[in-house]
Amino acid sequence: MGILNVTPDSFSDGGMFTSLDSAVQRAHRMVEEGAAIIDIGGESTRPGAMPVSVDEEIQRTAPVIAVLSKTLSVPISIDTQKPEVMRAGIDAGAGMVNDVFALRAPGALKVVRELDVPVCLMHMRGEPRTMQSDPVYSDVTREVLAFLRERLDACRDAGIAAERCLIDPGFGFGKTLDHNMQLLRDLSKFRSLGVPLVIGTSRKSMLGKILGGAPPEGRVFGGITMTVLAVQRGANLIRTHDVRATADALKVLEAAGSA
Repeated sequence: MGILNVTPDSFSDGGMFTSLDSAVQRAHRMVEEGAAIIDIGGESTRPGAMPVSVDEEIQRTAPVIAVLSKTLSVPISIDTQKPEVMRAGIDAGAGMVNDVFALRAPGALKVVRELDVPVCLMHMRGEPRTMQSDPVYSDVTREVLAFLRERLDACRDAGIAAERCLIDPGFGFGKTLDHNMQLLRDLSKFRSLGVPLVIGTSRKSMLGKILGGAPPEGRVFGGITMTVLAVQRGANLIRTHDVRATADALKVLEAAGSA
């Protein structure tokens, strides 16, 4: 899943793809590099990020989706927690919702049921503005598993079929480095939920901490290593800024019979 942030303030590529032409070119390049899905987001979810209005988020994402839905050979995902943006993104041509808030916003379950599209449910402690303010867990894996199980149950009760759901443990979203590493070690346990497992660790600050303070662009090789480990432990879909490097690594892993 190739990341396309049409935002001015995302932690790695903020401001790089805010024009329609640059966003469209970037999406096509990621498909050429091996992306099977393009994930388009119009609101940064980096730690400390401030929210944007519904109208602003739609204005950032819908025109890009409208163009790409007619020219790409792969599906498009709308990365949002707002029901109104979900509907606008699907109306513009997206075929999936990726929600860091796991459909907890009022009306989100109803909208996804009506849209009848796949949805990725992610775990996040708190909200982007505050999520890294001293997150505490007694057992991070057990608590994240319980949360995702509850959200899958909520989807089922709302009429969203299990086969339309994916889960994401939310690396870096309200978690310390130790929490993230514990989740990585325990990743195979998430297969018990019976739905595809999505992993997004690309260029995140957890890698910077491991790599001695490396900036986002200096975290690629560490991120590829984490991707390989995640796939070996059951990840089905990798969300990444670095599509070619990730695709190449996974081809080697598959050829070795380890994926």
